[in-house]
Amino acid sequence: MYIIERQIMDTQPQESLSPKYYISPIITVSPIITVCPEVGIIMGSRNDLPHMNDAKVILERFSIPYEIKIISAHRTPEDMYEYAKTAEERGLKVIIAGAGGSAHLPGMTASMTVLPIIGVPVASANNHIGGIDSLLSIVQMPRGTPVATVGINHSDNAAFLAIKILALNNPIYQEKLKKYTEERKKEVREESNNLK
Repeated sequence: MYIIERQIMDTQPQESLSPKYYISPIITVSPIITVCPEVGIIMGSRNDLPHMNDAKVILERFSIPYEIKIISAHRTPEDMYEYAKTAEERGLKVIIAGAGGSAHLPGMTASMTVLPIIGVPVASANNHIGGIDSLLSIVQMPRGTPVATVGINHSDNAAFLAIKILALNNPIYQEKLKKYTEERKKEVREESNNLK
């Protein structure tokens, strides 16, 4: 059974939401209502997708509705602006932004919304310093425009942080996190016992 503790809206044709945004997935609860995405996942290019896919896996495991989009701070700045400016009114509560190289996407997005932004530094294939440049670019934000930054290529931790932020006002997510923590404890203890 799926328990709704989220903002809901009347079902409308996909085009009425915005033809520019592919929302994946919109969870249908009944023929009349759908659940709006709470987390946005954005990245600078399709090359970042293998590194950002772990965020999708974690959010799906916890049944967190999300949307995903490729937006480039340098090649499609107008799309980035529109995405950030409309994120809150579309029901998003957290944005996970992955970027490589100069990695401006997380910081620029943070400058245009009050929503929390979690930055994922991406080590791109042609990057010879392993994503350190992206890490430093994302983590060194000016005062008043913070971006929470996780490890290089660790979109999984970005998803966990997003869930913890959402859980502050959602007891269902809190219980899911507690259950996950207990499962992890059990796994580690079993691994330890198997060494004997």
